[in-house]
Amino acid sequence: MNMVLFMMILSLTLSIALTALNFWLAQTNPDPEKLSPYECGFDPLGSARLPFSIRFFLVAILFLLFDLEIALLLPLPWAIQLQDPTATLMWASILILLLTLGLIYEWIQGGLEWAE
Repeated sequence: MNMVLFMMILSLTLSIALTALNFWLAQTNPDPEKLSPYECGFDPLGSARLPFSIRFFLVAILFLLFDLEIALLLPLPWAIQLQDPTATLMWASILILLLTLGLIYEWIQGGLEWAE
């Protein structure tokens, strides 16, 4: 009990000391660039309503879709060791088939063409 109390007091003291040290040693004259609302390097005087390419949005959605597919298929080697590996392989095959059909449909519709 005594050791637990000592560790709690030590961690509390260390936390307070590090926080105080952070405020004490913080930079008091920040850079004017850091005070600007636009740190990214874009000109803040231009228009904020630039046209957004819908093709770029579709490619980003496709990337997220196939990234999700990989996340769903990663545990497949461990799932094969289950009692019924054929059902696992069947569901994985159905998932890959649906995603492949979706990709073919997107390709036929011209959604993967970048130039307009």
